[in-house]
Amino acid sequence: MLRLFAALPVPPEVTQPLRRLQKDLPGASWRPEENFHITLCFYGEVSHTAARGLDELLGEIKAPVFPVTLEGAGWFGRREPAAVWARVRESDGLRGLASACERAARRLGIALERRPFTPHVTLAYCHGTLPEEARVWSEHHQAFRSEPWLAGGFHLYSSQSRASGPSRYIAEADYPLTGPLPDPLTAP
Repeated sequence: MLRLFAALPVPPEVTQPLRRLQKDLPGASWRPEENFHITLCFYGEVSHTAARGLDELLGEIKAPVFPVTLEGAGWFGRREPAAVWARVRESDGLRGLASACERAARRLGIALERRPFTPHVTLAYCHGTLPEEARVWSEHHQAFRSEPWLAGGFHLYSSQSRASGPSRYIAEADYPLTGPLPDPLTAP
């Protein structure tokens, strides 16, 4: 079995500004920059056979290149914050690509979690963080904006647990996006 997800990579020029957000939150387990990504679809545990089928279907996706910008911050968890993140500005290109990745899973009969699509980059998992602490941290970073970049492709990642430290994410397959470049780059 493989633990898989489809995601956009975060380019190096954006990881450094994200690293500057990673401070001043009690209970935060900050993620290493090599784990920064924007999940398009989380597939969970799948067999090697299903993974091969998924690779084939993801490779058939025809989607245009589109701009991506991070803006603001937030957290998941109602009673106790589970994670804090940088928000991704939504766009038709992003939503369309995420939907195409979900359709690939459904064609193979892969059961998906029933959560609304909330595009984000996880910055930390939280342990014992109080909601008020997460609220203050999030409000402090609402003005955060990254430079826009073009999403030119996405990956099928595997998640491998380690005895100590964060899970390791490995790009198992790469899928280029095609189509015209948007003009201007910052178009929504």
